[in-house]
Amino acid sequence: MRASDFDRLYAEHAQGLFGFLAYRTGDRSEAEDLVAETFEAAFKAHRRFDPRRAGERTWLYAIALNRLRDHARRRGAERRALERVGVDPTGHVAEPLERIEERDLLARGMASLTDEERECVALRFGGDLTLKEIAGVLGEPMTTVEGRVYRALRKLRSELGERG
Repeated sequence: MRASDFDRLYAEHAQGLFGFLAYRTGDRSEAEDLVAETFEAAFKAHRRFDPRRAGERTWLYAIALNRLRDHARRRGAERRALERVGVDPTGHVAEPLERIEERDLLARGMASLTDEERECVALRFGGDLTLKEIAGVLGEPMTTVEGRVYRALRKLRSELGERG
């Protein structure tokens, strides 16, 4: 992959990937790190990219989703290790007060979803992917993705409506 091709790929997709990853993690810093990891992996794996199987966007989001899953596994292991030794694993930096309640409400709503529903919502609204693109990233039928997004939005409306 030529440098100019990689620059174009980054320019076209970095912001959308960041949106998806920030939506999914709830943390700008983690999202930035995951975007960097995604593009590093894409650069290393560019020879395996086959445009007949998927578009660039779908390929990048599949890489990002794998990085996100790896990150979640590592984070879970770290959290369990900290809990075993009696350390509080939550070391969040305080945000402006008006945003804390809003983020907390959304986080509780997202927690009511299944992992698959959370991925679909994050890809759709955080990454701004179409349902067809999400189906390609996840390797699932379009009807499955549509159903997950529909159920997730219905659950979120119910959950958020009950809590204000």
